[in-house]
Amino acid sequence: MNEEHNDLSSTAPQNDARSKMLSGSAWMTAGSIASRILGALYVIPWVTWFGAYSNEANALFAQGYNIYNLFLVVATAGIPSAISKLVAHYNGINQYGVSRRLYHSGMYVAMAMGVICATIMMFGASLMDNGDPNVIPVIRSLAWAVLIIPGMAITRGFLQGYNWMAPSAMSQFVEQLFRIIYMLAATYFIMKIQHGSWVSAVTQSTFAAFIGAIGAIIVLGIAWLRHLSEMNGLVANSVSDPEVSTGRLVFKIAYQAIPFIVIESGITLYQLIDQFTFPRMMAMVGNFTHYQVTVLYALFSFNANKLYMIVISLASAMAATVIPLLATARAQNDQEGMRKQIENVLLLFYFVMIPAALGMAAVAQQVYTVFYRYDPAGVTVLQFASFVSIPMGLYTVAAAMMQGISENKRMMKFLGIGLLVKLIIQLPCIWAFEGLGPLVATCISMFVVNYLILHSFNMEFNMHFAEMAQPTNQILCFSLIMFILTKLVMLGIGSLVSPYGRFTAFFSLIPGVVVGVGVYLYLALKYRLADRIIGARSAALRRKLHIR
Repeated sequence: MNEEHNDLSSTAPQNDARSKMLSGSAWMTAGSIASRILGALYVIPWVTWFGAYSNEANALFAQGYNIYNLFLVVATAGIPSAISKLVAHYNGINQYGVSRRLYHSGMYVAMAMGVICATIMMFGASLMDNGDPNVIPVIRSLAWAVLIIPGMAITRGFLQGYNWMAPSAMSQFVEQLFRIIYMLAATYFIMKIQHGSWVSAVTQSTFAAFIGAIGAIIVLGIAWLRHLSEMNGLVANSVSDPEVSTGRLVFKIAYQAIPFIVIESGITLYQLIDQFTFPRMMAMVGNFTHYQVTVLYALFSFNANKLYMIVISLASAMAATVIPLLATARAQNDQEGMRKQIENVLLLFYFVMIPAALGMAAVAQQVYTVFYRYDPAGVTVLQFASFVSIPMGLYTVAAAMMQGISENKRMMKFLGIGLLVKLIIQLPCIWAFEGLGPLVATCISMFVVNYLILHSFNMEFNMHFAEMAQPTNQILCFSLIMFILTKLVMLGIGSLVSPYGRFTAFFSLIPGVVVGVGVYLYLALKYRLADRIIGARSAALRRKLHIR
């Protein structure tokens, strides 16, 4: 009986931890995807109100945000993850007082980084304008957000260390909601009521990041107050450790955060390469006007990016769930467990990302028209970008897995090789493909990085790629069938109703999405692909859908 009791008592915490992890993953996934969808939907009225200036506004917005994202990564990336990891560690050994001091130390670091980065953006904006003076006020407007977001991110990381994921997810959603309400209200007022400058409207739209951060801080503040008595009780009953100094805690935060800064800035660095090389290289390969280059840049850096990043957010959500699983297996030196986790994540990624990307390509014309108005060039860019989102999404997941198994140095080396490849082939790709050139260069470079990561996994864990071949081939085959049938449906509807209007494009989109999802789901269930990916739940789905 004692043995049975011991077994039960040891299993209970494991089940509880697993339950917390699944609940947290669900919250973070929901928050991430909801924020991405909101971040795409606002584009419809925003672009409409800019009218003839929409592409120039999109290009200016993208240029400002690319620089902002880099400073935000430097100021915050890794610090919330490091705080979360260290807080969970000290809480796990009943040193809640140390984790509280860790939060305070992290807040000092965050405030310092926020002030430094915001000051550089405010006073150094003219050095980052890439020859376009309109970019200067946009960068300065974003400095206010960089000032306060690091502290907000630290608070998110601290609460995550207690496995309280709901406040982070809710704050992420509210941040996006406040941002969009302000930017749409400001844009409407400037463009439609005042008939003012489109540059001023873009500047206020980017300043909205500061308003969004205020909304997130309010949510996190409420969550902090709700949990304060519980946290104080844990601190009062915890083991004290006077040997852990504030300086040592700050060093631990920085040591944990630096690799995250480099790795998580990967896609942002690719976008900055495009921003600073595209105008110059286009001038080298042809006689293009400033307006033509601006429009081409807007098509791939803003218009298509806003849409395919929704698909990539699925990969980002998977990345958030895989790190703790792999870190646990790594801590236990469970080589077999790590191999299985990597294989499962890769198959899950293929299962979700490949059909999502091909589906986006199949309905690209309708989706682009709904968001931006019909534009053949824009549709072509979105179709190609949908395919490029697959290697970009794989990079997101694979880099997270490298971090999960503590291979940060190797991952930074692979990213460096990828960026070098991107720089070398950027000009030839732009010469050959013009507006599509940067996407082609990114795609090839990402393939190189992903190959290096997967090869590294194979060398370390002896991956069972032969066993993965059958489900991977099924995913490719079913995705292609889905793509062809959906494309035929869209062409058929397009021959009956005009595909060039926003409303007709929206209503044409609905049957296309239904056919695409239905075909892929039916094939995955019928031929037992879903059994390999999601397990026993696929049998219940087959029964409900009457599929034999």
